[in-house]
Amino acid sequence: MDISLEVNGRTEQLGVEPGVTLLDALRERLGITGPKKGCDRGQCGACTVHVDGKPVLSCLTLAAAVRGPVTTVEGLSTEDELHPVQQAFVDQDALQCGFCTSGQVMSAVAAVRDDVSDVREFMSGNLCRCSAYPNIVRAVEQARQADATV
Repeated sequence: MDISLEVNGRTEQLGVEPGVTLLDALRERLGITGPKKGCDRGQCGACTVHVDGKPVLSCLTLAAAVRGPVTTVEGLSTEDELHPVQQAFVDQDALQCGFCTSGQVMSAVAAVRDDVSDVREFMSGNLCRCSAYPNIVRAVEQARQADATV
């Protein structure tokens, strides 16, 4: 089936089988490697992207069912500067191996945008094998402060 996806501000036309996930369409068809295939079961959060501004697990989302713009971690920054959440992750050393980082960042963007009060609970769907959780929480708090000053 032919589908149209708006990804990071660009409209992409794809031919996909009905069962192709958004994750596979992004990675295998469009070459977007930020979202990771961690568990492929919706349990780790490494594949988190935004669809129409909301965080979704792209490994559980059918590409053909997407009805809004898709933003991946690659779509957050500009050529000149990182998104405030990305910068906070760097500043707070909130990554180690980096495998979960794109999913963590995408969830953190939603946490900051929605002014989530319990960051740990909100981010609990994103697993970090390296246990960088305290630094991730500090990064979200830094980004929240940066967002309030903008």
